[in-house]
Amino acid sequence: MTAYDGFGGNQPVKFIRNEMEDIGMLTALDELLNHQIVDTHATVSSSEQSWTEKIWSAIVRKDGTLAIDFGLGRYHNRGVLDGWAAVSRGSEQWTVRANRELRDDPSITQVGPLRYEILEPLRKVRYVCEKNDAQPIAYDIVFTAEMPPFFENRHKQREKDGFRVGSDVIRYHQIGVPSGWVEIEGERIEIKPEEWTEYRDHSWGTRLDVGAHNADVKPTSDFGDVRFGEGEFILVWSPFMLVKPNGEKYAYHFYFQSKQGRIFYSSGYLNHDDGRQEAVARVRPELRYDDVTRRLLGGQVHFDMLQGGTHTVNVEVMGTSGVHLGPGLYLGFDGRKHGSWHGPLTIEGEKFENTLDRGTLERIRQLRDCPIRVTEGDAVGYGIMETIIHGEHPELGLTAANSLV
Repeated sequence: MTAYDGFGGNQPVKFIRNEMEDIGMLTALDELLNHQIVDTHATVSSSEQSWTEKIWSAIVRKDGTLAIDFGLGRYHNRGVLDGWAAVSRGSEQWTVRANRELRDDPSITQVGPLRYEILEPLRKVRYVCEKNDAQPIAYDIVFTAEMPPFFENRHKQREKDGFRVGSDVIRYHQIGVPSGWVEIEGERIEIKPEEWTEYRDHSWGTRLDVGAHNADVKPTSDFGDVRFGEGEFILVWSPFMLVKPNGEKYAYHFYFQSKQGRIFYSSGYLNHDDGRQEAVARVRPELRYDDVTRRLLGGQVHFDMLQGGTHTVNVEVMGTSGVHLGPGLYLGFDGRKHGSWHGPLTIEGEKFENTLDRGTLERIRQLRDCPIRVTEGDAVGYGIMETIIHGEHPELGLTAANSLV
């Protein structure tokens, strides 16, 4: 079998298989001097079927009038590459999903009309959604970094019975500015860097909520499984960057989860432009939500720093745009799951006319890349905030009757 070399050349190379099948297939990537395990790049270190490598980005206008998402996932041990693209304008959302089988060349990062390109490692990448028959959206966007990439804490989570590790993922995120264009129903809109902000991340490892639940495996209440959503649950994930009047840039990132009032995961850092990170000992979100839609309304986040002192950031929601991640298969959508096998290639999508409609929300879920404006003293900035607030929270005026995942 032959394919093109994946390094910008146009000469075919053979993908060589070991006849004894105890060594992975040899591909063009194996010419590079960066092997990490005693095998080829056709193999990952674990045979766990939930092993995932994922690319994600949220691209939002600072005034909240338009938002764009891109996602790409490689499920090495499931034989699947899938991706999604979405555009949100006010309460409208268009989503395109694509899913294909993994082919011999692991350097190909395209599925159907969706394409991811590395232009300059850790500095500049490109996201493309080509014109397609699923939905009338398209875009071509280049991300340029404003700050270095930063790691989050490793997300290692053991199943409640104490045996299997359900999640062991590392992730870095990066703040930058987008440029390019987006097209909606034939109207092309220029993306001007000064009017937009962008956040991207890259993660890999054993991941929760991959593929449909296996009927002969003990169910859990973790993300996306059959009992997910039982009881009271809060999730807040947010990156944002601020700029001081003298031009100095700094950023916060935090990931907060609690269940039945008990915090079980918290990661937070104050990140500096020179690459330094200051750890947050405790994150204390003090946020408000709408009862019917569970949408974020604003508030404050308090950061108790590990080395002492507390920083308080004010959060203002910008506009009604913001891509809902459910149609991108986060936590599942209409019975579909990340990493599921659909054959050689499938392309699909839908438009939601009103993402504020309660019935629609029950289908697409509340998880959303909400555009925010943030202030701390005289520093001002922009970012996104993802939230799930499930169950009854009388202290916030949230009722059990209006709860949704």
